[in-house]
This record gives sequence, structure tokens and C-alpha cells, in this order.
Amino acid sequence: MSPREALPLGAVSAILAAQVSIHVGAALAKDLIGELGAETLAAMRTLLAAVILLLLVRPRLSRLSGRLPVWIMLYGLALGGMNLLIYEAFARLPLGVAVGVEICGPLAIALGGARDRKELAWPGLAALGLLVLIPWPGRAHALDPVGLLAALGAAACWALYILLGRRAAQAGSGTAVALGMVAACLVTLPAALASGLGTLPALPLWGLALVVAVLSSALPYALEMHAMAALPARIVGLVASTTPAMAALSGYLLLGEALTPWQILAIALLIAAAAGCTLTARPPVAGLADEPLT
Repeated sequence: MSPREALPLGAVSAILAAQVSIHVGAALAKDLIGELGAETLAAMRTLLAAVILLLLVRPRLSRLSGRLPVWIMLYGLALGGMNLLIYEAFARLPLGVAVGVEICGPLAIALGGARDRKELAWPGLAALGLLVLIPWPGRAHALDPVGLLAALGAAACWALYILLGRRAAQAGSGTAVALGMVAACLVTLPAALASGLGTLPALPLWGLALVVAVLSSALPYALEMHAMAALPARIVGLVASTTPAMAALSGYLLLGEALTPWQILAIALLIAAAAGCTLTARPPVAGLADEPLT
């Protein structure tokens, strides 16, 4: 795209709206976690999202040949682990911090594809951001270590989601996501049962979980598909790199979560690292544009 070419306003609006939808959904999810538990909400969200996507996409099972079903299964398991672990992190950490740590997943992929020392500076910034967040002994306002581990686990699942998603997408992006979400339930439903879920949640809670599924999965997926068809990958990745800031803003406005100066600094370092990878990678870092819809 030349400097004189204007970006399509509709596509830019769509990618921004997708980000807002994801983080409003995350804020609502965090509010529900206190009542339902992270495991139960993750199971409800993936189950409802799977039903919605199956109805909307109507996956083409005839295209599933060779090893494609295996790749889709593994992709879905990574997706389920990512949803479960990020909700465990939401239960213990501010939204901005949890999402900031989670973005280290695609940054790790960027580190693996770095071709010169200059590109290693961005993962280095991310590592510095993580060091700032670590709950060192005796530190005031220390973060929950279990929450940090859960967020790091979600980051690892995001990395696997990207790597496996490239294989699974051979069946078509819509088919891969819909069937992958079904496979994700194989992670979240057993986790909910193991957490002690004895009875089904009340109907109003299912309604709220449906809103979370739409805001966090179905709506942003549709918006991002529209945007990615019209925008350069670098622009999509740059917007995605701001996701920790948007999560922190959602947490502050919707949940009253105030961050400490050190946490703000850490989030800024993580955003700078993600943006730097997006703008300087050759070719553009696809992983940062592959929003996990958490």
C-alpha cells in the first residue's frame, strides 16, 4: 500500500469494533467468573460459541481428508486451553495484566522467526515487561503467582493456536474455527465437571454467557474476517498489539480495576514489543493478527 492510498474506513472501523467487542466481553466474563467460576464459564462460553459458529458457518465435512481432522482437533484443544487458562487468569489478575502476559505467545513465535539481532529487541522488551510483573518477594501490590502462571499458560496455548491454525485452515477458515470450537469443549467441559459443577446454571446465567460468547467469539470473528480481507496484515497486527491497553481500559471503565504505575509500565513495554514485531518483521508477523478471541 502506497502512502497516498487511504485505508478503507469500513474495514478500519470493523477491526476496532472487533477489539472493543472482545474486551467488553472479557469484562463481562470476569464479572461472571465470581458467580460461576472460571471453569464453568469457559465451558458455557465455548459450548455456546460452538453452537453459534456451527449454525453460521455450516462447516464442510467433505473437505476433511488426510490429517486435517487431526490438525483441527489439536487446534481446538489449544483453543480450549487458551479459553480456560485466560479465564483462570481473569479470576486472579487485572484484565490488562492478564491480556498483556497472554500476548507473549505470538511474540515467542516472532522470536523464533527473527532473522537479525535488531528483531530480538522486541521479545527482549516483552521479557522486561514480564520481569516488571513478576511478584518478587516483599514487593508491594504483588500479583497472584497462580494468575500469572495461568496467563503464561494461555500465552503458550495462543502460540499453539497460531501454529496449529495454519494447518487446520486448509479446511477453510470458517470450517476450522467452527469445528475447532467443538473440540475446545473437550477441554473446558471436563474442567467444569472436575471443578465440582453439580447442577446446570440458572437460565439467566446462560443468557449472560451467550452474550459473552457473542461478544468474545461470533461478533469479532465476523468483523475481523471483513477487516482482514481489506487491510494489510501490518495494520491488523498493529491494532491487535494494542489489545492489553484496551483490556486495561475495559477493566478500568467497566470493573473499576485500577493499575499500579509498575503494571502500566509493564503493559506499555508489552504493547511496544508487539507493535515493534508487527511493524518490523519480514514478512509481517501473522500471529499478532490472529486474534484468539478470548
